[in-house]
Order: sequence, then C-alpha cells, then structure tokens
Amino acid sequence: MTDATMTAAPSATTERIFNLDMLRGLAVLGILAVNCLAFAWPGEIISMREAMPFAVDGANETALWVERVFFEGKWRTLFSMLFGVSIFLVGGERSNAERGALLQRRLLWLLAFGVAHGVLLWSGDILLHYAYCGFIMMMFRSWSAGRLIKVGGGIILALSLLGGLTLWGWGAMPAEMAAEIRASMADTLSPAGTLAKIEQVRSGGYLLYNLVAWIQYQMSSAILIPVTVSLMMLGLGLYKSGFLSGRAPMWTYVLAIGLGAANLIGLAFLMGQNLAAPVEADPTRGLAGLFSAFAVVITLGYVAALVLLARTPVKAVLAIFAPVGRMAFTNYLMTSVIFVALAVIPGGPMLFGRAEPGTLWMWVVGVWAVLIVWSPLWLSQFRMGPFEWVWRSLTQGRRLPLRKGAAV
Repeated sequence: MTDATMTAAPSATTERIFNLDMLRGLAVLGILAVNCLAFAWPGEIISMREAMPFAVDGANETALWVERVFFEGKWRTLFSMLFGVSIFLVGGERSNAERGALLQRRLLWLLAFGVAHGVLLWSGDILLHYAYCGFIMMMFRSWSAGRLIKVGGGIILALSLLGGLTLWGWGAMPAEMAAEIRASMADTLSPAGTLAKIEQVRSGGYLLYNLVAWIQYQMSSAILIPVTVSLMMLGLGLYKSGFLSGRAPMWTYVLAIGLGAANLIGLAFLMGQNLAAPVEADPTRGLAGLFSAFAVVITLGYVAALVLLARTPVKAVLAIFAPVGRMAFTNYLMTSVIFVALAVIPGGPMLFGRAEPGTLWMWVVGVWAVLIVWSPLWLSQFRMGPFEWVWRSLTQGRRLPLRKGAAV
C-alpha cells in the first residue's frame, strides 16, 4: 500500500516502478470485489451458504462464481506480496539504522490507522494486520531473493496444502455427519440469524455491530500471521529476483502462467458445480475447496501475465491502474468510506441486507470507475494521495509539501 515513487527507497527503474504501481492498483480494485459482500451483509454469509437469506441462482450465482473463481484470495495475496516489497523499499537493508527507524515509525502509524479504521468504520480492516506482520517481515528484508522465495514460497505452499486438504476432508465427510454439524450451527448460521443481525444494523446499531465484529476478527487475524508474512517474503523475493520488473527468465513466466491457468480452469469448473448444487450437497466432494486453497498459484499466474503484457502495447491500457496503485492507501480507505455510506447511512441507498450479490457488482464497477478517474486527476495537482501525505508527514515528524510545485 505504499507508493514506491514517494518513499525513501533505493533507486529503481521506471519500468519497475510502473509494474509495482500497476499491480498494486489492480490489487486494490480486486480486493473491493471481494470485500463488497462483507460491506453489504453480515460476515457469516461470506463462507457459509447456510447463512445466506437469498437464493443462489441466476445473477446471484453468476456473481458469486465470478468472485470466488477470479477474485477471492487472489488479490489480497498480491496486496500482501507487494507490502513485503514496500518493507524493503522503505527500510532498505537491515544494516541501515536510519531507514530502519523510519520503517518502524511508519508501521506504528499504520497500526494506529488500522485500529481507527477497524473500530470506527469497518471491521474487515487489514491495515492493523499488515502493521504487525510488517514488524516481523522487517527482520527478513535483507535475505537474498532465492532464500526469500524458497522459505516464503515453501511455507505458503505447505499452508495452502494443509488448508486445501482440510477443506477437501470437510467436503468428503459422510452426509449424515455433515448434516449433524450443520444442525448444531443452525441457531447462528441460518438465514434467520442473518436477518436478525441485519435488523440490528439497519435500526442504527452499526457501530456496536462493527466493534463486536472487529474484536472477533482480531482472533482470526492472528492465525493468519504465518500466511501473510510468508506472502510478504515471497513478494520481496520476486522483486529482488527481477520477476516483478520483467527481468526474470522467460520460462519462469511461462511456468507461472501455465500453473495458474490450470488451477483457474479447474477451480472455475468445480466452483460452478458447487454453487449449482443444493446447500447441503457438494458434488465436488471437497475438491472445489482444495483448488481454492491454492489461490497463490493463480495470483502468480496473474502477475506473470501482467508483467509480460506491460512489455507490449497493452501497457497503455494497464497504465490506467498505475495512479490507483500510487494512491493505494487512500483508495483502500476510500472504498470503506464509500461502501459504509452506501450500506448503512440513513438517507442513502441503505444497501446493508438488501443488495444481493448480482446487484452488488453494479456498485463495485461504479466505485472502480470513480477510483480510476479520480486518482490521475488528484495526482495531476498533488505529489501523492491525501492519506499517503498524512502517513508520510506523521512518519517523518514534519509537514511535507503536498501540492506540486511547492517548496520541499
């Protein structure tokens, strides 16, 4: 979520900066496509169809299929990888005490932003999680590219396999056992339970609902530390190896695209079967969960394809996402402000508990358009995004110039 062009960073080529900004911009937009469901509905429905108070058919089925196949887990994975790169761009080598201190102050302020964002606005905040994972990641920032890729990539693949086998086992359990487990959760994971929470929020209880959800999220967030830190290590390893700037051997990109495409095709087929089946049935016998657990493989395929495309005339199209990435911190917070306003502010659309997945996509595309248009307009007059400016000023302990042409 940092702007590689605006940090106290080692020198970098224009091509490398463009790729980081472009990838970060796409990650911000992709994350919104996943988060939109959590903005508009209680969190239980994200992974539990039993809690969904709407029919999973027609436009809703298509919307959920698109989100789960192409977006869920993929763009958060990329965002985490790029955050690992920013740890090095800001902090430099571990031997650089001055920049290390700057990085620590930056992460402390990110932690404060995360708490404020999560408690006051949206419980699904990721900034706090990134802040404390960043403090862990800074210890590994001087590792070589090979070591970062081997350790980070090895851990994330092992965790993906463990998670995938768990989901596979869950989907393959005997129908009688699965029915008993669902029955035991019927009071909390049911359309009736979801509707009760919706009524609470729509009656003016959003702040309390959000605070409780944020506290609960911190418990699961801690469990994800090994995953996130491993992704940060992998991202920094790919940066140091030249993979993110297009300087790695061509066979590495072809391999990443091939593996990612194979997983994506398998997931698309299996998820279609899964969503088309009744809630109590999984015709894939857990295979959809197994494939979805390896989101990192699809993400690497996305990255490889985008990096290669950035070396062709398609770069002109990809360039529209670079300003979004340069203002990723601001744009991430803006999506929360916009969607919370759309979801729960009286006098607005009040989407919470009303906008089904098929409808939500229209709002997502609309916000995408806003971010794509406003980011270059803002950057045409200012050096960085408004929240990037606040963050950097607080980190450096002085008011930095914001408007272009102002004295430094």
